[in-house]
Amino acid sequence: MPHRFTLPRLTVLTAGLLAAGLATAAPAAEDQLTTFTLDNGMEVLVLEDHRAPVVVQMVWYKTGAADEPPGVSGVAHYFEHLMFKGTDKLKPGEFSEIVAKNGGSDNAFTSQDQTAYFQRVASNRLELMMEMEADRMRGLKLDGTDILTERQVVLEERNMRTENDPGALFTEQRNAAQYLNSPYGKPVIGWKQEVESLTLEDAMDFYRTYYAPNNAILIVAGDVQPDEVRTLAEKYYGVIAPTENLPERVRPQEPQQLAERRLVYEDPRVAQPYVIRTYLAPERDPGDQRTAAALQLLAEVLGGSSQTSELSTKLQFQTKEALWVTAFYNGTSYDDTTFGLAIAPAPGTTLQEAEDAMDREIAAFLDRGVDQDQLDRIKMQLRASQVYAQDSVNSRARVYGDALTSGLTVQDVQDWPDILQSITGEEIVAAGRQVLDRRNAVTGWLRAPADTPAPSAEAEAPVVPAATDPATETLQ
Repeated sequence: MPHRFTLPRLTVLTAGLLAAGLATAAPAAEDQLTTFTLDNGMEVLVLEDHRAPVVVQMVWYKTGAADEPPGVSGVAHYFEHLMFKGTDKLKPGEFSEIVAKNGGSDNAFTSQDQTAYFQRVASNRLELMMEMEADRMRGLKLDGTDILTERQVVLEERNMRTENDPGALFTEQRNAAQYLNSPYGKPVIGWKQEVESLTLEDAMDFYRTYYAPNNAILIVAGDVQPDEVRTLAEKYYGVIAPTENLPERVRPQEPQQLAERRLVYEDPRVAQPYVIRTYLAPERDPGDQRTAAALQLLAEVLGGSSQTSELSTKLQFQTKEALWVTAFYNGTSYDDTTFGLAIAPAPGTTLQEAEDAMDREIAAFLDRGVDQDQLDRIKMQLRASQVYAQDSVNSRARVYGDALTSGLTVQDVQDWPDILQSITGEEIVAAGRQVLDRRNAVTGWLRAPADTPAPSAEAEAPVVPAATDPATETLQ
């Protein structure tokens, strides 16, 4: 069995910087990229990097939690677990064992918009990786025992990562309030009562429909030649039959939101109360990314740095009304996303006072506009992150996979860094005025009940809330 582990939840600040960094990791001028499509519809990207004799193989499926049929939430994530069961050629768990014996490592994850499987090995092991990955694309063998044991693993994971974490429960409730009609309102890991009822038939229906070459993108990055990759891809993936009549990727969309939604979540385990507000916001659209780029920069200007951002400077260091404050946005999603703000009140400041202070400073910022020196610094930092990201072939390849399974194109990925650099302060303010409308928002308070004893002085330092669904899983 592959070892399953949970990555620590990213803080909002870290998630925002990571999104910005990854978003600039694939400039057109420096990527030696070759693309082609197999006869069965599988898209292939080859990203050459000959600095080390290492290769990363990634297979990205254009399906995630938001593509699940009603009533079987969690089946996409659940099936990611099941992909490490056996085939006619491999015993359960043998896939990861073989990768490890060949000096490599493997990963997988499920999100709202994609499910992906990665291996990193010496470049002379690429053919073996392709053979094994292609084998399980259509050849997985499951039985009732697999279903029961792995379903229990998922339920235990939900207990550990969601039920035992008030911040995760709060995030789940806020997402459900944010999306009345979009499937983004359900958690990646699934609602508990639906996960408990998942069947072998549910899993196999999902597998047969979505795990197909015409619904997948193969990315091979590292010390390889495009002709070599094409030969191997045709040999192993090209012979796999596509899914006939693959469902069009059309999801229910949100109705117009006419009034702010608010919730208060109380839990005696909460050590640090905070306010978080998320607004529905446009994502990066193919060929039209300027609004998304302006929102990315708005998040950096308002709350990207705990030392120099607008909200931190005003509320942490000048008025001292906040312990921390942040802003976040990640536009790489298939459907509309969110722009978020969060603040933790300083001692002696109530949640209402903290929320009012945050609103006061946002309004003042929109009136005075962007400080050009600050914007220049942020753009310089983003450009530097683009250069640093070139050191990681895995990160560069992941940018393409994330974007292409979210509806963007290779050209969109390559244009994005320059678009970010071209955004003006006026565009940032205009995007803020467009999105930061309380009628289009969900505001949540997380706090302990009034009669809960105060935490001891030795209590663990508060963690900034996760910007995204914490149920996205990674395997290694």
